Amino acid sequence: MNTRKPSSQPSWPVGWAVRHVAETGSTNDDLFATARAGAPARSVIVADFQTAGKGRIDRRWEATRGTNLLVSLLFRAEPRATQLVALACRAACATVAGVEPTLKWPNDLTVGSKKMAGLLAVASPADDFIVVGIGVNVGWAPDGAVALREVWSQPVTPHQLLAEMLRGIDVLAVEASSQLHARYVQALGTLGQRVRVDLLSGSNIVGDAFDVDDSARLLVRDDAGVVHTVDVGDVVHLRTTA
Repeated sequence: MNTRKPSSQPSWPVGWAVRHVAETGSTNDDLFATARAGAPARSVIVADFQTAGKGRIDRRWEATRGTNLLVSLLFRAEPRATQLVALACRAACATVAGVEPTLKWPNDLTVGSKKMAGLLAVASPADDFIVVGIGVNVGWAPDGAVALREVWSQPVTPHQLLAEMLRGIDVLAVEASSQLHARYVQALGTLGQRVRVDLLSGSNIVGDAFDVDDSARLLVRDDAGVVHTVDVGDVVHLRTTA
């Protein structure tokens, strides 16, 4: 892991220990190992480039060097960690770039139908910690996705976005769980959509996404009226429910 001080590092919020690296395999892997060694909550690793970045379901997450936010955050005894990061990223995009992405269940942020960011959380229940990784397209996006620079004319750096996101987590973390859940539901563009959920088993569910439970599991009512509770799956938005 190659570590260096960034040339234009912003002032990180108090209480966050942010380590910047020029290149690594995976920030999630690095921070998970650091957490196992006893690193405190709110430890952060941010990289300019990943050689083995990971998306959901063992997919690769790729970005050109130095253009995007590639970061992992460590939480301890915080079951709402993924929702905190997603909502704080959404608010940070609105603050620094004037665009408020929509959340797509389970772990994407989109502008219109195009993906801007994706999250990947890895947990160690025995140690009561979770590492939440997020990649945000700031200056570059692959085909079919969108970057902040494409929807906002002013320059934004990945570190500026991260600093604002960390401040947002601080604000959201003190909210009651019921308030945070309501905020998450309001931001979730998947609700009210006709969806197809592709499951790991290879089967799928087609129906109307109408809610998420307190554990952020998606509730889908199929055409027979059966309600399915989905823990893991890829969601395709088919159309908005009338």
